[in-house]
Amino acid sequence: MKNIIIVFTGGTFSMKIDSVTGGAIPHFHGDELLKMIPEAAIEANVSLYEFGMYPGPHMTPQLMLELSNKIKEYAEADDIDGIIVTHGTDTLEETAYFLDLTINTPKPIVVIGAMRTSSEPDWDGPKNLLDAIAICNNNNSREMGVLVCLNGEINAASEVTKTHTEDMETFQSMDFGSMGFVENGKVIFNRLPKKLEIIESDSVVSNVDLIKVYTGITDKFFRFSADSGAAGIVVEALGVGNVPPAAYDGIKYAVDKGIPVVLVSRCPTGETLDIYSYPGAGKWLKELGVIFTDYLNGQKARIKLMLALSVCKDKSEISKMF
Repeated sequence: MKNIIIVFTGGTFSMKIDSVTGGAIPHFHGDELLKMIPEAAIEANVSLYEFGMYPGPHMTPQLMLELSNKIKEYAEADDIDGIIVTHGTDTLEETAYFLDLTINTPKPIVVIGAMRTSSEPDWDGPKNLLDAIAICNNNNSREMGVLVCLNGEINAASEVTKTHTEDMETFQSMDFGSMGFVENGKVIFNRLPKKLEIIESDSVVSNVDLIKVYTGITDKFFRFSADSGAAGIVVEALGVGNVPPAAYDGIKYAVDKGIPVVLVSRCPTGETLDIYSYPGAGKWLKELGVIFTDYLNGQKARIKLMLALSVCKDKSEISKMF
């Protein structure tokens, strides 16, 4: 059997309903969870490392970096064949993408979570864990980058996003569809990830802001971000990559101060392009030096910009990374 390390970070997987508040709170440690899922030991030689008991919203870029460094140690160990990471679903896609960008290994790394707590009859944590073990056991899972698996669907960390607040099928790759699925322990891959890339970094620049554009937005948020020392700004633009004229003025203010500005769309699918040329449109943003993206949402673009800034300050080089 293969040797698989499970890195527990918390999330709903570890939670139960609190009798005092009536809400879900972190409760189970990793060893307690494994005792509740004895089938795991039948499928692989499982060991565990408890990174923490963090709800998804408590994750930070610095914790992501610490998690990445710990997983690198396991990835480099000769006696480890695969790595599973449990994580809160609210920020799972961000941490998974951070790991995908920073860990260069052929070994499978699978990030899982749960949409139901252990107090609910349809607790999905155990199945997601067993599916992740099946993925790690499958030799076709190598050289795939970091994978995300919930509800039996396999997605690339660089492509997947949480699409529904509580539905079991919430994690989807909206632009390209899932990479594959797990059914009764059998792993089926339909395609490769669209893109695999690594940013070699031992630090992270977390002071990157994310600003969502809306009708009637002014320049105030862009100016505040620039004046408060942001190292970079990600803008969720309208449509294919356009902003109101007042927002353009704010973006120009930030660019003129030497701050890298990355453009994504607030639309759930598609890329940004400079195909319009009215005031505030993509043509003018591109001329300004704004960096356009390729199928990244705002939260993922922020993760990438934080890592890009940790290794490079030259805007043209950062642009190439995107």
